[in-house]
Amino acid sequence: MMFENQFATVNVSTKGVATVSIQQAGSLNILSTPVMNGLIEALAWVENNNDVRVVVMRGHGDKAFVAGADIKEMAALDHQTARVFIDKLRQLCEAVRVLRMPVIARVPGWTLGGGLEFALCCDLRIASTAAKLGMPEVKVGIPSVIHASLMPRLIGQSRAAWLLLTGEVIDAQQGLSWGLLDKVVELDTLDQEIARVADGLAELGPKVLAQQKRMMREWEDEPLETSIRNSISEFAAAFQTGEPQQYMGQFLKEKKSK
Repeated sequence: MMFENQFATVNVSTKGVATVSIQQAGSLNILSTPVMNGLIEALAWVENNNDVRVVVMRGHGDKAFVAGADIKEMAALDHQTARVFIDKLRQLCEAVRVLRMPVIARVPGWTLGGGLEFALCCDLRIASTAAKLGMPEVKVGIPSVIHASLMPRLIGQSRAAWLLLTGEVIDAQQGLSWGLLDKVVELDTLDQEIARVADGLAELGPKVLAQQKRMMREWEDEPLETSIRNSISEFAAAFQTGEPQQYMGQFLKEKKSK
């Protein structure tokens, strides 16, 4: 099963892992308006496909995940068209951030600017030791905006300030220690590790994963007390899906057989 347009393809494995691949965006997978439109269309197809349980987001090749938004296109913007361009990037990032399935970003190399924002909107980021991360927008006269606002929540105010104000690029190990990345492996084992994690997620109940992901997004905005209180209803609601009965029953059966 697959989806394809000029700038994105989606291949779905028999386990329900959908790999969304950027196409025709150069070796660095640069986000131009046409590329963003293609990815938004692909993600809408994924959202509406009940056979998909996990998503792997990747660029073409191993040189980059996404090395940023299209500077050639941005250099020609004015006040009005700049608003339209950045809102398109916002739509793309939101499309992956609120996707009901867990999303894994495959980060083999350069991941900069809008590309790092895109990666931060994924739920998990698995990188190779060759990955390079940065927010260099200030070096070309623009601020880091939209989903760069996730950075202080993920890595703290001081580290976010360093990346956003200096525009410096950090390596994979520093990205891991700061919390921008979840796991770092050698490039030749990157796909194997992503497959291991994705297949493990695909074995879990899709309803509970969607529920957990939605709650995590709500926790970003709610006071702690509200999140704790609301989670009681969410816990009870899970028992209306049938998944706790299925997975707990399976666990108890396996435990009894040992």
